[in-house]
Amino acid sequence: MAHHWARGLIKSDSITLTITRQLTRRASEFIDLVLQLQPAVAAFDCDGTLWAGDAGEGFFSWELEQGLVSDQIAAWAKPRYAAYRAGQVTEDAMCGEMVSMHHGLSETLVQAAATKYFEETFIRQIFPEMRTLVQKLQEQGCQVWAVSSTNEWMIRAGMRYFDIPEDRILAAAVEVHDGIVTNRLTRVPSGEGKPRALRAAISGPVDAAFGNSKWDIAMLEIARAPFAVNPNPDLDRVARQNGWRIYFPDSLAD
Repeated sequence: MAHHWARGLIKSDSITLTITRQLTRRASEFIDLVLQLQPAVAAFDCDGTLWAGDAGEGFFSWELEQGLVSDQIAAWAKPRYAAYRAGQVTEDAMCGEMVSMHHGLSETLVQAAATKYFEETFIRQIFPEMRTLVQKLQEQGCQVWAVSSTNEWMIRAGMRYFDIPEDRILAAAVEVHDGIVTNRLTRVPSGEGKPRALRAAISGPVDAAFGNSKWDIAMLEIARAPFAVNPNPDLDRVARQNGWRIYFPDSLAD
């Protein structure tokens, strides 16, 4: 049965992102500061760091409303997420379940839904200076990684706007067999899981890392140059204690 949200969905190999706002001097200085370090490897958290808001959380609510998953899964997921928000379910457990709950679905269907949601909701929330920074780092020859506890399908959708290839994405993921999503987790990069995922993917050091929450602290700690971008209070406090550089994107600093 076709999902009603998918009717009329147009596939396109070309992605157009128009950022009309000119970067401020402060944003340009931040970019120049990072580029002067000439990092060979850089790791970026995504939600709250590359764009405002939590695309994973937003997609979770959206897909339940749109009927992407079964009514049975939806009936379980809503109280489960409420328990997570109440501190009764761990971050790692919830992040993993927000991926594995798609078991039995076609990965093509889930990816199309994630892409549609990101394009309709989060393109406008991308921080222009972070997109420019990623672009310029890649032009310098830097190996850029996206590390996120959000589901892999959503991060793939977002990374199309940063030109970060799928093999440089370390996001929450499950095994997929014959195009069908399973419930067997392969990776949940949250907290200590972020440096663990990076160490499994690269052999050398992380030269620069960027994050916005306490779940990024472990990744920032292994970087030669850690940056707290749009930090929440928990990370802001740790960053100031450790003397890490702090940057608030222009759209949040007005």
